Amino acid sequence: MISDKGLREIDRAVAKYPAGRQKSAVMAALAIAQCEQGWLSPELMQFIANHLKMPAIAVQEIATFYTMYETAPVGQYKITLCTNLSCQLGGAEEAAKYLKQKLGINFGETTPDGKFTLKKGECFGACGDAPVMLLNNHQMQSFMNREKIDQWLEELSK
Repeated sequence: MISDKGLREIDRAVAKYPAGRQKSAVMAALAIAQCEQGWLSPELMQFIANHLKMPAIAVQEIATFYTMYETAPVGQYKITLCTNLSCQLGGAEEAAKYLKQKLGINFGETTPDGKFTLKKGECFGACGDAPVMLLNNHQMQSFMNREKIDQWLEELSK
């Protein structure tokens, strides 16, 4: 379910907490598992719960509360656009319209080829770089205008 490397990463996260507090590493464990699998299936969340010796419902509560975790399959590239005020003032609404048109999908949808999923996101802490987008929760893209979006999508489509 999770690779040996992934388990070692989870165990490294667990080791940061006092004995008996392994459940404190649940967010790190979910991020590691999602990075490997692309999304958090019920079986994967159960595996994490067993590994951290905590109730599966507690893992599911965390996975469904935070928007960076996916509990359903997403595309190979998950593009999350910040929709908070600073990004809206910086052009996020126009970027959203353009992305939807280019990809042929709306927020919360995945392209038919399974390549791209488009999501709304909360503040990414880079208000001066608006509009901001995240790729797969890890790579930030700043000042996203039509030209930069075209270039970025072309690079990702290779």
